[in-house]
Amino acid sequence: MQRLAGDRLHLSHGPIDVVIKAWGGRAAVRAAYAAACRRFPAILPELCAELAELRLPMQRAPRVSGRVATRMTAACRPFLPVMVTPMAAVAGAVADELLATMKGAACLQRAFVNDGGDIAVLTSPGHALEIGIAGDHGRGPVPAINGRATIDVAAGVGGIATSGARGRSFSLGIADSVTTLAVDAATADVAATLVANAVNVDSPVVVRRPARALDPDSDLGDEPVTVAVGALSRAEISAALARGMETAAAYLARGLISGAALSLAGETRTLSAPALRRALR
Repeated sequence: MQRLAGDRLHLSHGPIDVVIKAWGGRAAVRAAYAAACRRFPAILPELCAELAELRLPMQRAPRVSGRVATRMTAACRPFLPVMVTPMAAVAGAVADELLATMKGAACLQRAFVNDGGDIAVLTSPGHALEIGIAGDHGRGPVPAINGRATIDVAAGVGGIATSGARGRSFSLGIADSVTTLAVDAATADVAATLVANAVNVDSPVVVRRPARALDPDSDLGDEPVTVAVGALSRAEISAALARGMETAAAYLARGLISGAALSLAGETRTLSAPALRRALR
């Protein structure tokens, strides 16, 4: 646990790496950070204790009791019957848990909890947040910011998540990035994962390997995950993005997400609910 520039708080434990920023009265921010620091050390042990259940497909009804684990299964359930394990929501659920802890300890004007790009957000009247949206990676390891979302209390957004073939987790698809906005970070995390999986096309320039061959403990088992994407044709790019947009539109129609931005090989597609059409750009 350490302070960063800009009065941000950095919490790191094993694979969990979180950056927190809160705005409000000095005492309120101090109380919120203290609450996050008290809660944080127990999160990873709680998840590890239920890891076997959290790696099961949701169709097998994983039985969990921890607060973060329960957030994970609750976020995944509305996406059934798609095959997904609760691990699809882990980063977002951790962010949600820490933000809920902070809100319970203090009255804040706004805040974010960024768990590796899966972000729980809090806004209040007159206090919006502006979030950068990653786009095309080009050939480098760091994506460019090619859009932004201005989130205010009227938008009803409590979470933003990004997934894709170049992220820290495995993907079945080929998207450079898919960013989704939802009521909380855990739901956005699941949606981003599934929409990114849908941005896909059969092409000889896409290299895939079984997830288990890359990580014997992967919850994806023998599912073929993307390890490299070569130069795609314009037709392949358009087809892959169209498939992702179809999935995103279905989730938007069901109220599971409020908006999405999909990027592949320099091309981006967006869609959003009416309340977000001016915010997502």
